[in-house]
Amino acid sequence: MNCKALIVDDEDQSRNVLIKLLAIVAPEINIVGQAAGCKEAYDKIMTEHPDIVFLDIMLRGETGFELLQRFDKIPFEFIFTTAYDHYAIKAFRFNALDYLLKPIDKEELEIAINKAISRIQKLYPKLPEQMSNFYQAIEQQPKLMNKIAVPTNEGFVILELQDIIFCQSTGSYTTFYLTGKRKITSSYTLKLYDELLVDNHFFRVHKSFLINLIHLKMYRKGEGGTAVLTEDHEVEVSRRNKEDFIKIFKNRK
Repeated sequence: MNCKALIVDDEDQSRNVLIKLLAIVAPEINIVGQAAGCKEAYDKIMTEHPDIVFLDIMLRGETGFELLQRFDKIPFEFIFTTAYDHYAIKAFRFNALDYLLKPIDKEELEIAINKAISRIQKLYPKLPEQMSNFYQAIEQQPKLMNKIAVPTNEGFVILELQDIIFCQSTGSYTTFYLTGKRKITSSYTLKLYDELLVDNHFFRVHKSFLINLIHLKMYRKGEGGTAVLTEDHEVEVSRRNKEDFIKIFKNRK
């Protein structure tokens, strides 16, 4: 698929590096412009109508977020390019936003482009709530988050954390078991969700299971044991994680 792209970055060197990488991994992408700030980027978006915008976070007194907030409905796919700190990177992942950490890796660039093109072909609209959640995650650190954007084959689904009973690894995918006997499958691994949710009352009881402690009803003894959850779910606890899990269980009020 031929796509038009705009590069928004206040550093000439960063723009040039990205242009060279794009020529290698995605020669079908036509770079229709470059911009160093929000106003210049907005004007070029309105005239060139890019399909993808590569967007730096810090733009000499401005931020890439300010550019996105100019649109009621974002008419393009965007991929953040950033040297942001660890917490912000976690917030990107929590809200399923595409980002490339500088210096940009060629393989990661190719993966991000393929994902963006896939969404363009499906004409999947941006979720305003997804960006709202991200702003909240950055502004309210280190408070607990209450929502997560989960990527699926059809796009993204915004979930309330309180609705997640447990997550199960299914190879390179993760299945979410939700209240009301619902479930969805994400294209992200359980390891990534473990990293994202560990500070939000979730616990990895087994290599294949991540449970939401607010849905924990009891622990049944055994070699590793069993975590009994709401809605009649039972999850195996591994021998390796048994001791740490029991400590958390005993400390619950």
